[in-house]
Amino acid sequence: MPASTRPVSPHDADDEFDGRMMQRALVLARKGRGLVEPNPMVGCVITRGRRVLAEGYHRRFGLPHAEIEAIRACRGRLAGATVYVSLEPCCHHGKTPPCTEALIKARVSRVVAAITDPSPAVDGRGLRRLRDAGIDVTLGLLAPQAAELIAPFATRARLGRPYVIAKWAQSLDGKLVTRAGRSKWISCPQSRRYVHRLRAGVDAILVGAGTVAADDPLLTARNVRILRRALRVVLDGRLRIAESCRLVKTAGETPTLVLTSPQHAAGRKAERLKSRGVEVVACPLRRGRLSLLSCLHVLASRDVTNLLVEGGPTVLTSFFEAGLVDEALVFVAPTFIGGGARSVLGRRGYTPLAAAPLPLSVQMVRSGDDALLRMRFEQSEPRAEAS
Repeated sequence: MPASTRPVSPHDADDEFDGRMMQRALVLARKGRGLVEPNPMVGCVITRGRRVLAEGYHRRFGLPHAEIEAIRACRGRLAGATVYVSLEPCCHHGKTPPCTEALIKARVSRVVAAITDPSPAVDGRGLRRLRDAGIDVTLGLLAPQAAELIAPFATRARLGRPYVIAKWAQSLDGKLVTRAGRSKWISCPQSRRYVHRLRAGVDAILVGAGTVAADDPLLTARNVRILRRALRVVLDGRLRIAESCRLVKTAGETPTLVLTSPQHAAGRKAERLKSRGVEVVACPLRRGRLSLLSCLHVLASRDVTNLLVEGGPTVLTSFFEAGLVDEALVFVAPTFIGGGARSVLGRRGYTPLAAAPLPLSVQMVRSGDDALLRMRFEQSEPRAEAS
């Protein structure tokens, strides 16, 4: 699970009204997607009896948390009210004061939280502070849904790395590129628009040097509402990136980071790239290749909570073999490529079949002419470090 849950008081945990109010809190929380990162999305509903007094959600990073928004929106008396919140209230001073103290001052009688906050600064302390103040606390209502909602935040808090979303388009026979190495366009226009919306809400987009050479991508969100400007990241252990590519040419407009070996990061080409606005950062090598885990730690230190990996077969294979894929979005086009073209795992694959990663959940929806598969994987210790 992306976040831990520890049941405390079972007070009416199965009550239908409680469930509806927590579901509403989760709906409110999703309104902050792409705007609150690196904070988690959080929603809050305040009721008295079975009447809703106020609602609120965390609107943007640096602005008040969901509980404060709801308290400020409340026109009735807060004393004795019940507060439904999708994540444990914070109990520490950050960019905003502790939500626990605001709830205590408001003299609410009950707080229903879906899950505990996995960050070391909270991790159950907020709920204990509320209980110590005499407030009844219920934990665990709709916990799986709430945990999925904050999975990027929880991954960075617990593992010190971003939540990794691997994305690719493939043919019905599982090929990502043609025999000549081309991938434009396997997916349909509706699927490509979906990807642009996805890009518009993540913190960073990563590809390998091979994708840059083959496709010369921009890695920007276009013709959609931009929620945040994603950092563009290139894994390039030998610093092969062409100085004439579009990523370098537009580095002054969109943040661009190249992760390379210590040797190449200290070279003349790195200096030229830096003069063009490209950030070049050295990462350690492992078995002659960049350490993926070290690269992810670099990104986490830059407040990257959700990372979209759009690399080709080489990069995708490395992330899967390292056990570093948390979610996969696969667009399956109704076409065949064949001809020795490469699949997501290249020629290596899994032997025996039981060694292949099994998703915790699979969802399939229609995306224009394509089928979109969304798979979530269990988080575990990295198995390897290669790129």
